[in-house]
This record gives sequence, structure tokens and C-alpha cells, in this order.
Amino acid sequence: MAITTEAWVLYPGEGSSPGHAELKRESFTFDDPTEEEVLVKPLYGCWEGNMGHAIERKPVDLCKQRNEAKVVMGNAGVVEVISVGAKVTTVKPGDTAIVFCNGQWDAFGYPQKIFGYDAAGSIGLLAKQTKLHQKQLIPIPVENRYDLKRWAAFSLRYITAWSNWRLAFGMLRLQLTENELPEPIVFGWGGGVTLAELHLARLQGCKTYQISSTEERRYAAEKLGIHPIDRNDFPALNYEEERYKSDKEYRERYKASEASFLKQVAEITEGQGVHIFLDYVGSPVIRATLKALSREGVVATAGWKEGMQLWFLRAIECIERHQFVHTHYARYSEGVQAVRFALANEWLPEVDDRVYTFDEIPTLGRDYLGGDFTYFPIFEINSPS
Repeated sequence: MAITTEAWVLYPGEGSSPGHAELKRESFTFDDPTEEEVLVKPLYGCWEGNMGHAIERKPVDLCKQRNEAKVVMGNAGVVEVISVGAKVTTVKPGDTAIVFCNGQWDAFGYPQKIFGYDAAGSIGLLAKQTKLHQKQLIPIPVENRYDLKRWAAFSLRYITAWSNWRLAFGMLRLQLTENELPEPIVFGWGGGVTLAELHLARLQGCKTYQISSTEERRYAAEKLGIHPIDRNDFPALNYEEERYKSDKEYRERYKASEASFLKQVAEITEGQGVHIFLDYVGSPVIRATLKALSREGVVATAGWKEGMQLWFLRAIECIERHQFVHTHYARYSEGVQAVRFALANEWLPEVDDRVYTFDEIPTLGRDYLGGDFTYFPIFEINSPS
């Protein structure tokens, strides 16, 4: 048997420079769910950075990487359960659940590949119906009082933040106890995961600072009790090693921006430096991140937005006792913990006002790549029952 639905489909590029992909709306057929799988009706999705990467075909052509003729992407959202396999215990028909997008996991449950992105065979949320493994769904508790669109935005970035913060904060506390450092200072570069993690850090007693170049993002942080820092105060803080060596004017502009940034860090931290620096940007800012870090400080990330390769002097980092935390999404137990904490503490995102319809998915893709959003652009696939 097979199930046929309607979906927005990504095809592989042709030639050596195929350019951006165009999503195509068409019928899509998949096999019936197995005994550990669940048939669902997606309700709301949140457009994620990996979807933008897939459309840009950067760093890879997703279809070619998965060796598939076409791919349905989309890995953050809320679904309604239609039917379940005989061995499913996590959800039941009629449940509303968030997508837990661990697509392929190791022996300990940590993700290796992501559902609706690089996990081969997965059918993402840009479809009117899809199927998931039972461990790819976390039921939204019946006592839920929050809008489903907020849970849709929560499902990928907030769970990523939970796992990353759990490790980063634990690493700091292995070096410095609460008595020694009662109020850690946490800075963050980046987007929605950084915002979620800074919000979590604030709820756990830290002083938090979000660095952003847009007024809307700074305002969003401020509403959560996070101190905003205007990145425009450091306009040339974008490190390029070869250019730094060869271009004197660029080098002087960079050094001036870096000095301005470090001066502000010193003033905010009263000379201590940053205890945990959430750096979701990468190579353009890692030099400034490390210079801003305190002794016994932690650099944490679960992303590589603008630079995948980092360089630093191991001897200096050892002497400073700097620790580096790298995570990739979460395992299922952490997702359940994150949902419970969110429900009890309203640790959920505020989503963008506009909700894109299923018809407007290509428009949403273009708007995302153009930066026409704050943090969490939402789309509707099906209306809730």
C-alpha cells in the first residue's frame, strides 16, 4: 500500500553551477507507516536555516547527498496524529505533537542526521501528510496553554538550545561553583538558537547579552530580559585572515572594531570577561570571541552559520582553561525535558506576526533568504481539527 499527498518538492541541480532551487508543488507518494511509525497531518511549520541552505544548495546539493530524485524538506513544526503503528507508545491518534527532528541517531540516542534534511528517506513538513518514527514526536501536554505556532518554532531551535546550554553550563560549573561565581555573564552571537539559549540562561540566573545588527532582534531580546548590544557599533568586526595580512586599510578597520568591542565587553563585565560565549557565527568572529572570554570560560555552539573552520592557539587556550562545547540537536530525553521546562516557565519563542499559507511557501523561502523576518517565520500546512 502507499499514501499519496500534496507536497512542495526539491529537485537536484543540474550542471556545475545550478544556482538556487525552485520548489515545485506536486503529488508525492510514500509507503504506509511501519509498526513503529506514525501517520501525521502537519499543522504549522517554522522555516529553518537548513531549509535556506537546501534552496541555496550550500554547502551541498541535498538531493545528491541523499541520493534521491526529489526531497520534501521541513523539520520544525507541530503535527496532528492520524494513526499509529502497532508498537507505537509515545503518541496516540488525535494527539498534537511537536516534531523531534532527530533523523538518524547513534547508540546513545544522539543525532547523526536530521529528519526533513539530510536523513535519507525522511519526508519533511512541506507535505499535507507525512510519517515519522515514534521517537520523532513529543506530545504537547494536555495542560498546554500556549499557541501551537509557538511550539512549532520551539521544536528545533529551542531543543537545540536546551541540549547545548545543558552542556555549556555544566562545563562552567565543573570549573567554577555557584559560590565562586553566583551570576555568570553570557554573551551570544547568532539567531534564534542563540536567543533561546540566552533566554534559558537568564531564567537560570545569568546576566545575558545578545549581539545583533537589527533593531527588531535587539527589541525581541530586550523583551525577554536580555541586554541588547548593537553590532553596528563594530562595523568591521568580520575577520578574514588572508585579507588581514595583505590589506592594511582592512586590517586597521578590523582592529578598531575589535578594540571597540573588547572595550565594551570590559565595561559590561567589569574586566572579568565573558564566562559563556554562545558563538553560532563561526570564523568571522571567533578571534573576538576568544579575546572576550574570561579565564575558565566556555565557548559553545551547535551551528556554523558563517564559517565552518576555526583556528586558535592550543597553548593559550589550555593556559586560559577555555572549554569548547559542540553539539548537534539533542537526544529524545532532552527534548522531553525541554518541553516540560518550557510549559512550566513559558520558555517559548514569540513568533513573527505573518503566517504564510501553504500556497506561499516559495515566497517564504525567498523572504527568508532575503532576511525579511525577525527570528521565527511560521507557515501553515493544514488547519487544526
